[in-house]
Amino acid sequence: MPTRISRRQLLKRVPAAGAGLGALIGLKVPLWAAEPSRPAPPSESIVLGFIGVGGMGSGHLGAFLGRNDVRIAAVCDVDENHRNAARARVGGDCAAYNDLRELLDRKDIDAVVIATPDHWHALATIYACQAGKDVYCEKPFSLTIEDGRAMVNAVRRYGRVFQTGSQQRSEAGFRIACEAVRNGRIGKLHTVRTGIGGNPTCGWEPDSDPPPGLDWNLWLGPAPWRPYNKRRCHFDFRWYWDTGGGMMCDWGHHHNDIAQWGIGADGSGPVEITGWGIFPTEGLFECPTQFEATYRYPNGITLICATRSHGVRFEGSDGWVHVDRGFLEASDPEIIEDYLRPGEQPLPRSVGHHQDWLDCIKSRKRPICDAEIGHRSVTVCHLGNIAIRTGRKLVWDPVAERITNDEALNRWLGKPYRPPWHL
Repeated sequence: MPTRISRRQLLKRVPAAGAGLGALIGLKVPLWAAEPSRPAPPSESIVLGFIGVGGMGSGHLGAFLGRNDVRIAAVCDVDENHRNAARARVGGDCAAYNDLRELLDRKDIDAVVIATPDHWHALATIYACQAGKDVYCEKPFSLTIEDGRAMVNAVRRYGRVFQTGSQQRSEAGFRIACEAVRNGRIGKLHTVRTGIGGNPTCGWEPDSDPPPGLDWNLWLGPAPWRPYNKRRCHFDFRWYWDTGGGMMCDWGHHHNDIAQWGIGADGSGPVEITGWGIFPTEGLFECPTQFEATYRYPNGITLICATRSHGVRFEGSDGWVHVDRGFLEASDPEIIEDYLRPGEQPLPRSVGHHQDWLDCIKSRKRPICDAEIGHRSVTVCHLGNIAIRTGRKLVWDPVAERITNDEALNRWLGKPYRPPWHL
């Protein structure tokens, strides 16, 4: 009989300081609320700047505001309402900027939290690295595969500490599942299924002038020029190919990242990809309402990412494990016992996604979801979208990061930047 870990059992086995504890056991608390705050004298505090403080950026800001080991010196957002609200929350001498380059010019800022729309992740990260700042960047890691590689190169070239906002790596349930799979507790792994939900639709909305206080030209930045539309901006940016990758790059980045972790492919990826999708026939949004992408890895493992179900299910010759936020189930209770048997190898344990990043800023070690890991995980998502949108089978070389069966398809690996912006 399949065994599901109860909330009470999770409480017993997960340290109270674990990141994402609230999400893992279903408590209605912020994702970061369980992270410890380690007191530090002002001379040892890490000085932070925030780039993008609406939506997820606002959540990150609230989490760091409760800490004693950081000081928030500045916030940046192209929306004046977001910018002013964030500055008021921080209080004191916190500065507010419209242009991220002005914030990055500050010599007193050690590190930045980037929570812009996806199309700004590459430039914001590269500029931050060039300015000598460490980076925490929301997922999805990048808008394109070429953007992602440029980001990793910048992180390495300038010696920065980078944490991808794939916080499930810092949640105990996902580690337990991946540790069980990697140590052979379900036998030989043959299939991984990630369920992420479909993309929404919307009707036609008229374009209009941008609202007062929104710098629409800077919001678009490197993306192609489009007239302002309230259903294109802020949260809805993710349903357009110019600025996002739909649910595949939203929840898909979370769950395919766990799939990569369980498969043991953090530095690599699939070699064959096929996909299909059902696209909206009217309205503004562009991403498919239903889709499926199938990936084959060099070791024969198959990953299927689809809009049905939710979470990550690993299937092996001797059993299975299914994990999601607040959910951990297995075909046998012993599979998900949180202890290592003789000969088993542990996966990294994180005391919290934010804390892990801050600790690594001080130690100069790589965080649990370093730039290369984030890049490889979102590459899975981007390849799936390419297969879905083109209807073509992709043969992928994860070393050269090129599609080898059709040179023309490599044009999908990047996007042109709107002048004057460039990588």
